[in-house]
Amino acid sequence: MPTNEQRRATAKRKLERQLERREAQARRRRLYTIIASAVAVVAVVAGVAAFFFTRSDSDSAASATSSTPGGSSAAPTEPVPVADGQLPPFKPPADLGKDCQYPAAQAASKPNKPPRTGQVPTDPAEVSVSMSTDQGNIGIQLDNAKSPCTVNSFASLAQQNYFNDTQCHRLTTSPGLSVLQCGDPTGSGSGGPGYEFANEYPTNQFQPDDPQLQNPVTYPRGTLAMANAGPGTNGSQFFLVYKDSQLPPGYTVFGKIDDTGLATLDKIAAAGVEGGGQDGKPATPVTVKSIALD
Repeated sequence: MPTNEQRRATAKRKLERQLERREAQARRRRLYTIIASAVAVVAVVAGVAAFFFTRSDSDSAASATSSTPGGSSAAPTEPVPVADGQLPPFKPPADLGKDCQYPAAQAASKPNKPPRTGQVPTDPAEVSVSMSTDQGNIGIQLDNAKSPCTVNSFASLAQQNYFNDTQCHRLTTSPGLSVLQCGDPTGSGSGGPGYEFANEYPTNQFQPDDPQLQNPVTYPRGTLAMANAGPGTNGSQFFLVYKDSQLPPGYTVFGKIDDTGLATLDKIAAAGVEGGGQDGKPATPVTVKSIALD
């Protein structure tokens, strides 16, 4: 018969397990969206309306601070000016690609092996990828010279068929945010590969406390970037920009979409969002059949 001390210990362990499960569930709900709770603030400059988006977590906005591979700060020592609200010029950090780390996060939504860690090559500068969907093909050039840790993860998942037969779960059609978001095997917006990794370009062009990290810049049409829930929470979800979009520089840019791919995205966007809104599931469902390195 268990003693009082044993019963208390058992009850304590049970409570701890319950708390861990609740935290894991809460974490899954808020991970891997471009904006978990989006607040749009319209600013008119010279007659042009731009949308500023911030993410809130537990009713407080998350700060867009820098997170670099390996957990070290490799941002330039001098502030980088953002010219006319554009992405900053690229200056390779000293530790670019030298210590890529992919620590475990929530449970993987689809079986996979994490990519190799440590140093990864930045050559070749670009890697060609073919993304086949049931709405058309999307050709992509991955920018390995700027975001090698991100490309290393994306290529690893693609080679394991992680993206095969998955749904692009989100389309946005507002004037300031026009993207198609994919990469979640669950199709819910909360799934991921079971690991996370740090931001790269353009986040690593700023000091962690640089106020410019809070200011929107233009992610131009044709950009491929990682979705996240804050610095260092990149996983498998990514978004494809089909019209110039305004976002803080906290989303890693790791590729460019070719003209054929943009035509496919334009067709998907033209059908609109399910239910007629500006943010939700595509009205025309989009299935990623495969992503393959050329």
